[in-house]
Amino acid sequence: MLKLLIVCALAAISAADIPEEEDVLVLKKSNFEEALKTYPNILVEFYAPWCGHCKALAPEYAKAAGMLKAESTDIRLAKVDATEESELAQEFGVRGYPTIKFFKGGEKENPKEYSDAKVFIKTAEAVDDIPFGIVSNDAVFSKFEVAKDGVVLFKKFDEGRNTFDGEISKENLLNFIKANQLPLVIEFTEQTAPKIFGGEIKSHILMFVPKTATDFQEKMDQFKKASEGFKGKILFIFIDSDVADNQRILEFFGLKKEECPAIRLITLEEEMTKYKPENSEITAENIITFCTDFTEGKLKPHLMSQDIPEDWDKNPVKVLVGKNFEEVAFDPAKNVFVEFYAPWCGHCKQLAPIWDQLGEKFKDKANIVVAKMDSTVNEIEAVKVHSFPTLKFFPAGDDRKVIDYNGERTLDGFTKFLESGGKEGGAPAGDEDEESVCIIWLQFNFSSIVWFNSLNF
Repeated sequence: MLKLLIVCALAAISAADIPEEEDVLVLKKSNFEEALKTYPNILVEFYAPWCGHCKALAPEYAKAAGMLKAESTDIRLAKVDATEESELAQEFGVRGYPTIKFFKGGEKENPKEYSDAKVFIKTAEAVDDIPFGIVSNDAVFSKFEVAKDGVVLFKKFDEGRNTFDGEISKENLLNFIKANQLPLVIEFTEQTAPKIFGGEIKSHILMFVPKTATDFQEKMDQFKKASEGFKGKILFIFIDSDVADNQRILEFFGLKKEECPAIRLITLEEEMTKYKPENSEITAENIITFCTDFTEGKLKPHLMSQDIPEDWDKNPVKVLVGKNFEEVAFDPAKNVFVEFYAPWCGHCKQLAPIWDQLGEKFKDKANIVVAKMDSTVNEIEAVKVHSFPTLKFFPAGDDRKVIDYNGERTLDGFTKFLESGGKEGGAPAGDEDEESVCIIWLQFNFSSIVWFNSLNF
């Protein structure tokens, strides 16, 4: 009994020898090893009194130290003035302030630096739609069969989890999340989010299929099987072609409900480009071949076009489609002014009577053509339309020149533009700033990410 009392008394005296400031242990070379014996798990901040970052950290660090002390955990927070204790700072490789290291189990060798945790937290601050967590409980490590410190992304689909393998940096973690947070195949709905169109993967393959179809699951199985080899390269999306809100998307791809199921591929780089498979049968083999040809640059863009109307040139405003655009717009003997429109666009509807007046005014000018093209169902290689209405002028000549019209949308403005040969109110092609027609996809967020780390904070 006397021996036990002596041991307890010595322990108390030892602990009392380590001074504290606001519940933070103050360590020096003379008491460092004793502190590790008394408090086996210590988070140590190496600081400089003049360091602004250290001063900013101080109140939060003291607050955390008080909470840990009050909870009687086996972890304490400590600090070392590295400008005074230069030998300690050198021993533990301190090169900047503050440097925070975790000493576990009373071991002085190979403490874990807090920088990884800081990177993890900074990454969490940059991601709004995924919960982040830090865990150090041995039981949790065991339950999820995690053998060492690391980052694991948990999700409620596909393989269920992904383990990060690489150097922990904000950029690497963000790339890891972006590559794994979406399912191999994702349904497009109003709720599924901006990461389909707003994500890093700019090549999307779309399967339009009615969910009510008897072979729906069979088609989905083939689509998902094909997706496995293109993870991180092409995003696989399926769209229920029976949903009313999805009809605009079908129109965008020149599809009708009765033509579904169907496959299309689109790239969302600076210029949106669509592709259509030669084989319409939906099998994993056909889809893999289609995607492989795309990644190898073997596919030609799919350009939609209506048939040429019999009366396309009957009225003062000529009607252009994909099949007759080149012949009319790039006629070297004609100056051609074209409105690219969408039937549902409010601005286009407002412009229609003025455009008709312009056509009437110049109908007897043999070298001037006023025309229009429905760009929701007609596409051409020479002009990429990003907004409605888009107005472009194709002056006479062999150089295939294209001039954007950015002047007033009035009969007077258009007249001056045409009579000046495209100089008054014109601008270099590409300066468009009208209402965008790009489809916006929404965010998918059924995932979470956890850093498994032996540091318990």
